[in-house]
Amino acid sequence: MQTDRLIRHAICLLLMLQSAELLADWREAVPDARRLGSGEMRVLGFSIYSAQFWSPRLIAGGPLDADVPFALELTYSRAVSRDDLVEASIKEIRRLSPNSVNSELMARWEWEMQQAFVDVRAGDRITGVYIPKEGARFYVGEKLRHVVKGDAFAKAFFAIWLDPRTRNPELRAQLLGAAKP
Repeated sequence: MQTDRLIRHAICLLLMLQSAELLADWREAVPDARRLGSGEMRVLGFSIYSAQFWSPRLIAGGPLDADVPFALELTYSRAVSRDDLVEASIKEIRRLSPNSVNSELMARWEWEMQQAFVDVRAGDRITGVYIPKEGARFYVGEKLRHVVKGDAFAKAFFAIWLDPRTRNPELRAQLLGAAKP
């Protein structure tokens, strides 16, 4: 009977610790973050989202440091389905790393993004957080939605915006603080 009670207490403690992590917002994962840059993603003249890049890094426009956490916050200007967000992300990851991601790994990453993203409406915010050597966390509004373990996924995902070969180099420059929006 004493053992059962100890097990129940251990389970309760574990659930409380997990729920605290679920309630924390992304700023706890990126201590001392400040907005380094911001910009807007437009397609055919229509705003899709505004983006803000948060980092504890002090030098605007400098190279990214793989050992420094950061957050990329996207505030949507229009409705976009989760499936469209995932599909666009997969397409860009494949374009940026055509030889380094096999179909099995890409299928797993697609599943992870399905868990991380939601259908968005104008005003909704999704924040992706890069945690060095750990992976990525995704927040919808202020709530943690999903954690993706794996540095390879995190680097491939955030390369969509931050790789020099991005489809939108102007937005990249703005995010990194090298250009004004």
